[in-house]
Amino acid sequence: MKYLYFSKQIILFIILGFTVLTHELKAQDEQLGVYEKLDTFLPDSLIFTDDHFNKIDLKTAIDKPTVLAMVYYECPGICTPLLNGLAEVVHRSEMELGNDYQVFTVSFNHLENSVLASKKKKTYLKLAEKENYPQGWQFFTGDSLMIQKLLQSIGYYVKQEGKEFVHPATLVVIGKNGKITRYLHGTDFLPFDLKMAVVEAAEGRSGPTINKVLEFCFSYDAKGKKYVFNMTKISGSIIILMAGILLTSLIVSEKRKKKIKNLD
Repeated sequence: MKYLYFSKQIILFIILGFTVLTHELKAQDEQLGVYEKLDTFLPDSLIFTDDHFNKIDLKTAIDKPTVLAMVYYECPGICTPLLNGLAEVVHRSEMELGNDYQVFTVSFNHLENSVLASKKKKTYLKLAEKENYPQGWQFFTGDSLMIQKLLQSIGYYVKQEGKEFVHPATLVVIGKNGKITRYLHGTDFLPFDLKMAVVEAAEGRSGPTINKVLEFCFSYDAKGKKYVFNMTKISGSIIILMAGILLTSLIVSEKRKKKIKNLD
């Protein structure tokens, strides 16, 4: 009877844990995030406009390892730290921009134009001290259909709130055949991480996302425009884990008691 009582309690804990996690995941599905699509390929005919008003097919233009940054140019929040971090790692990297790899920055706001893209390009090429490599870092704009097509192909989901967008901070690394090989999350990047991502992309190998644990533990706060510790998700996981351990212990203990009783 005692064993049955504890089993019922544990089952209740497990149900509670799953309820918490299900609620959290459902809330996330209704918001935003990055759902990695490693080893998948970009679709054909991704037509965007560069800072010189030229129509460019992004997939065709990816003829070398490419770092893709999805932003919007008039973002008042996380886009600036992301692009600053990207410019910093481009500056510090020993690889040659435009030769070993290239960077594409694409706005997911269809109202932004090539004039604004050109201004941003000058700003960040100067910040990275790469003014002599204008073809190595290109800035694009596009219409809403092309933007959604690109966002869905890389698993990057944003949410518009008024004139602003709520979105994660992530770089996507793509091989020369359009294959997605790596995601780099956050706003600060190490030259070594960039180099490894470029090498993997050149070889067509996908690399694991090292900070997936951090991504699980943290959620994006839309109001504060920053990542915050996700206590709800962690609590639900701990409840399930502890309940599972306790249930296993009770089962093992009960089996031992029966075995001893049979020996007697």
